[in-house]
Amino acid sequence: MILASVWADLASSSPDRERWRVAPACDKVRQNHAARKLMQRILLGAAVAAMLAGTGIVPGPFVHQAQAQSSNLFQPLVYVNDSAVTRYEVEQRIRFLQMLRAPDSDRASIEKALIDDRLRSFAAKQAGISASDEQINAGLEEFASRGGMSLDQFVGVLGQNGIDRQTFEDFVVSGILWREFVRARLVGQVAVSDAEVDQELKGIIETPEITHVSLSELIIPAPPGQEAQAKALADRIISGSQSEAEFAAFARQYSATPSSANGGRLPMMPLANLPPSLRPILLQLQPGQVSQALEVQGAIVLFFLRDTRGTLRPGATAQQLDYMRVRLATAQEAANFAAQAHTCAELEALTSSVPANQITRQTASQGQIPQGEAIRLASLDDNETTVINYGGSVDLLMLCKRTPSLLANAPEAPVATSKDDPAKPADAIPAREEVRDRVFNRKIAAAADNYLAELRANAIIRRP
Repeated sequence: MILASVWADLASSSPDRERWRVAPACDKVRQNHAARKLMQRILLGAAVAAMLAGTGIVPGPFVHQAQAQSSNLFQPLVYVNDSAVTRYEVEQRIRFLQMLRAPDSDRASIEKALIDDRLRSFAAKQAGISASDEQINAGLEEFASRGGMSLDQFVGVLGQNGIDRQTFEDFVVSGILWREFVRARLVGQVAVSDAEVDQELKGIIETPEITHVSLSELIIPAPPGQEAQAKALADRIISGSQSEAEFAAFARQYSATPSSANGGRLPMMPLANLPPSLRPILLQLQPGQVSQALEVQGAIVLFFLRDTRGTLRPGATAQQLDYMRVRLATAQEAANFAAQAHTCAELEALTSSVPANQITRQTASQGQIPQGEAIRLASLDDNETTVINYGGSVDLLMLCKRTPSLLANAPEAPVATSKDDPAKPADAIPAREEVRDRVFNRKIAAAADNYLAELRANAIIRRP
């Protein structure tokens, strides 16, 4: 269903660097793999059509309006500083997230989310930040467009499912205010060093690329009129599957596939054998995790990732060595320099009186270094030394830096391409600027989470 793709598009994302600064629309949760967007929209298109056709099982607007008139729905459930979260807001947010097939749509999670929204809005108000009508409308339209609908179409679906436009607007506005607050107060405090980029790239290069996966499956029938019950069961299975044994027990009880007798276990299979749009969803999982609920026609599908197998990308083990060689007369002289120098820069300064033709600093691949020196350098960490005694002379070697060759050759910025250019290879190393943005995203998201935790700790939160 397209509605669930709206949530999938939002909920697993992280704030990209530029959107923290200039994005016009809601960034409640941000960024996702394009393949996942496409898959979810295809998988979930049928349900919106069903809703628009009036076949949804959620009460319609007149039932909702009648309920809204019930005085106890507006009863405050919790006060956050001087603002109340009402029962009506909780019920509405539950309906909204359940319509989007979003996770964490239980009452306790919704209350916490609404408390956090109040805190975000409070922080924005204290900082003099507000959302303009243009920002709000752009945010609403962007949210609706992620499901392939216009704003009016999306609001119509909300109405058919008993959800006020104000509930949708409050959700979007909270994201806009928080994004603007983070941009104004936190973005300027976050920087990414070249060393952090190097470390991130090194991790990318050294992480095996997954080629095979071991999965267990669980398919829950969801015939017309029973979609909500199937979704509720899927949510219960996801929250209750902390191990393969627990998932297997659920599969034996509920799965409508022959594999259920074996706890849903499937043989290890090449990742390439799976639908392209499913791969990024599985690649986001760690072994021991359950996928989000994937809704297909007449069923809900869950996968449990048991294990993965992978290989290093081509060239991942090749290295480039930056090292110094100083030719000296005696081993004692070499030992003295080695004891005093803690970096290559210090060794260069200490040996300034040594004839220049006796000092060499170079960067070369392992295959370009003389074998005798390469063997000695192989055991060194950065800024460590070793001495090679040739009898008549002595070479002092210091390893300045060991760098994966792929890292040394990583592009500084993304290469501009046209539609006529060949596709970027799947194993291509991301450009340094892409990686810098990735690290920035992670750091600014952590900073925002930490600030929200401080707001929560300092707030007066009480129940009537």
